[in-house]
Amino acid sequence: MTAKKPLSKLERVPLREAWKHEASDFTPWLAETDNLNALADALGISELVLVATEHWVGDFKLDILCTDGDEQVIIENQLEKTNHTHLGQIIAYAAGVGAKKVIWVAESFRPEHAAALQFLNDNTTDDLNFFAVEVELWKIGDSPLAPKFEVVVKPNEWAKAGREQARAAAATTPTKQLQQKFWTALIEHLAAKAPQIRPQKPRPQHWLNNSIGRAGFGLNPTANTRDQRLGVELWIPGAEAKQHFAKLSAQKQDIEAKLGFELDWQELPDAKAVRIASWYPNASIEDEQRWHEYIDWLTQRLVKMDAVLRPIVKALP
Repeated sequence: MTAKKPLSKLERVPLREAWKHEASDFTPWLAETDNLNALADALGISELVLVATEHWVGDFKLDILCTDGDEQVIIENQLEKTNHTHLGQIIAYAAGVGAKKVIWVAESFRPEHAAALQFLNDNTTDDLNFFAVEVELWKIGDSPLAPKFEVVVKPNEWAKAGREQARAAAATTPTKQLQQKFWTALIEHLAAKAPQIRPQKPRPQHWLNNSIGRAGFGLNPTANTRDQRLGVELWIPGAEAKQHFAKLSAQKQDIEAKLGFELDWQELPDAKAVRIASWYPNASIEDEQRWHEYIDWLTQRLVKMDAVLRPIVKALP
């Protein structure tokens, strides 16, 4: 008779066993890349890229300022049960930095505060989102402490997407409506086949915003109905775009060898931006019977270009 393996007990641990102080212990821990990635995974958003900790907003300090693509994200944290003070702070900080995502992390949420965040999700604009996240610590026997993020409140993306699609149908052209529908289909496919690629919400436009792990850079799928082509573009706007382009161009041969295909390197001399792209010609999203073909190509290109370009982009000075 085979001996039974002994089973241990999973135990919840008070947060202050790991972090004595919010500002000096917990905030720096949460701001580490791996922990921000774990928080992003729990929330189901593309990624959280650190901008600053203890960021001044007027006369007060925001715990953590991040970006999710081109959007500002604020994180306010507590090592105890939520209070009214922090509820007011997150609204003030969101207004102060123009945040599109507001994340409140705490040991536990009072029902009134969870209800307040849900009310804000239900009654504010579709591009403003509030999250409530409880942080837990667990151990088994003498094991190291293991943190866990438990999402208490998040936006009802299905409802918000439905409202946005309804607005698009009522207020935009048939082409804009088709763009929104196509990006929605691509996002659903990515969620099933390539969950590491998490674009932002679809909008009725010819591109879909998608982060590559650094503020000011986007790895964006495009669908140009006029030129009838699809693309995946590394898009770099801003004052330093040309310098970044020069450094990437110096690695062109190595980058294209790793990708297994050539790129179109566009310095765009008359613009304060640059573009490095892969194109799929003779492809119009107006031909819905070919959407599976288009979506498969975009997915393959996004996965490959993200894997190759992400570490290179992050390493740029």
